[in-house]
Amino acid sequence: MNAVATQDGTAVGARVRALREGMDLSLRDLAARSGVSAPMLSQVERGQTSPTLAVAERIAAGLELNLSQLLRLDEHGHVVVSRAGARRSRRRRGHRTEELTPPLPGQRADVSLHTLEPGAATGRPGDPPLHEPGARETAIVLAGSVALLVDGERHDLGAGDSVTFDADLEHHFENPNDEPAEFVAVVAAGLRRS
Repeated sequence: MNAVATQDGTAVGARVRALREGMDLSLRDLAARSGVSAPMLSQVERGQTSPTLAVAERIAAGLELNLSQLLRLDEHGHVVVSRAGARRSRRRRGHRTEELTPPLPGQRADVSLHTLEPGAATGRPGDPPLHEPGARETAIVLAGSVALLVDGERHDLGAGDSVTFDADLEHHFENPNDEPAEFVAVVAAGLRRS
């Protein structure tokens, strides 16, 4: 089978290593997830060999990507601008969310802007977590004040305050005040390892 010829081996290897380390995986961890031996992965990462398409596909699967994402075949440049008027947004029960990051392949973090009308919340008590195991969230209050209820505990936050918490726990934000509140949330996927 043909070796990956779309990029030189050094570029593919550097990308595999960066993605593996970004997921906090050892070579052995990735070997177990992909079915590609640790010595072969090491050679690929050091640019000593170019993987065949079949091996590259298994490595991609171990990194939770498809082959195109691993090889960056579906990317059209290194800068993506999200214009204010063209953001993906949704509104539900007084909660408006604007996605500030575009849906790029292999992206490990999402940034969103939230506006809560008085009395509104991002969810309800008892709602299951929306984020994958190991996800971590950081929120920064831009205007007004909110209450974060996470795992049954309440945290009051005012403008300028920030909070970081395990986003795979039951949580939601509430605006118990008479004025709208605004905050930015950054959710990084799978960073915390149990």
